[in-house]
Amino acid sequence: MFESAEIGHRIAKREYDGTVPKLREALLKAQYDLLADRGFPVIIIIGGVDGAGKGETVNILNEWMDPRHIHTHAFAEMSDEERERPRMWRYWRALPPKGRIGILFGGWHTDPIVNRVIGRTDANEMRLAMEEIVHFERMLADEGALILKFWFHLSKKAQRTRLKALEADPKTRWRVTDTDWERFKLYDRFRKVSESALRETSTGYAPWIVVEGSDPNYRYVTVGRTVLDALKKRLAGKRPAVSRAAALPEPALDGRTVLSSLDYTSTLAHKAYGKKLEKYQGQLNLLSRHKKFSQKSLIVVFEGADAAGKGGAIRRVTGALDARHYQVTPVAAPTEEERAQPYLWRFWRHLPRKGRVTIFDRSWYGRVLVERVEKFCSEEDWMRAFHEINDFEAQLAEAGGVVVKFWLTITKEEQLRRFREREKTPFKTFKITAEDWRNRKKWDDYERAVCDMIERTSNDQAPWVLIPANDKYSARIRILQTLCERLEAAL
Repeated sequence: MFESAEIGHRIAKREYDGTVPKLREALLKAQYDLLADRGFPVIIIIGGVDGAGKGETVNILNEWMDPRHIHTHAFAEMSDEERERPRMWRYWRALPPKGRIGILFGGWHTDPIVNRVIGRTDANEMRLAMEEIVHFERMLADEGALILKFWFHLSKKAQRTRLKALEADPKTRWRVTDTDWERFKLYDRFRKVSESALRETSTGYAPWIVVEGSDPNYRYVTVGRTVLDALKKRLAGKRPAVSRAAALPEPALDGRTVLSSLDYTSTLAHKAYGKKLEKYQGQLNLLSRHKKFSQKSLIVVFEGADAAGKGGAIRRVTGALDARHYQVTPVAAPTEEERAQPYLWRFWRHLPRKGRVTIFDRSWYGRVLVERVEKFCSEEDWMRAFHEINDFEAQLAEAGGVVVKFWLTITKEEQLRRFREREKTPFKTFKITAEDWRNRKKWDDYERAVCDMIERTSNDQAPWVLIPANDKYSARIRILQTLCERLEAAL
């Protein structure tokens, strides 16, 4: 894969001086067309061998375009905050919004390659990391992102020459570290691992462009022209095709569903409720302060029918926790900032660090529920969301997250009773809106969407817990009991 890059491409200074002004002008125009269009983000990944000109190229791109609209991020060793969350968390935070360009110096490929070269990971872990990257980039492409990945290559001889030249110049000596020379000793292994990684993660929607890095003129012009051509094509409406997800199952022939089959008759007397509430809140408090919990996090998802009692259940959970260690994140319609990012971005940003709890009042399942039923997104978007959600939750679990998902369900008759009660009770009127009544008319559509969601996103790592909630007391106790059981099992 690297052989063609070692030919030693050159651009004479006269040709470079004649090319650059027009290239800069065209790049700047395309950047402002992108800013006006706001239809997609541009993600530029800069990777490659040490000394191949990655940093200089990043600086040139910022010089040739308007840096105010470029998000540049360099990824070094993970901070403590980053280590306490899933590996991809810091990359999600660096994604540019629609209409902007993000230059990621290093990107999500670097750590898996380095870890494999120095022996921190084995071949199977490397393969899984590459699969994770392919899924991530596929999601970004499906969301409309233009992904450009540049790998700057040098032959072993050229890298040695480059590092020595940088080291000999007092102005650039600081750029060559002991780590650079240690990695140079592993050049052959780096090449082998990198070549494999590039093959596995080069796709039609996110291909690698290998650039010979010894001549700066060639390097700058090649990258500049590639960025310009890709921008112009995308702005003209040319977007890589993506395959559709598998078709959804048809409703059951007998009309029975996982929700209609639940037992809604269970009740709990007030006195018994008080005793059990005290018991399980106390148990949950102790578990959340257990020394082993410092290496875990708890992510609790509350979904359910309108008026099913999510708010009351959340208050009983938070009543058992230290207020300094939990966060309740209510999820409503996305803001303008959130609409400018991939769908899952607004949930990644709220993930708890280890030893903490985040409770989502509604969640990432909105895409396969309300957005599906109300046609706020395309069929293709909500169909592929099933895979993206499963992948997201798998990453949470792999990083030590205990993911507990509750679906609170009530009968149609009980919902009507609660709606009317809210309308008549002064301190509950804020809980009932015209939208609630409108959603009720689509009860059957929502029920089918819920059953599809449960079938496709319930797994061993993050199973759905269905809570019949006609009786609020028994529902709250079941929720607290489940949280205690899941935490005990994880600790």
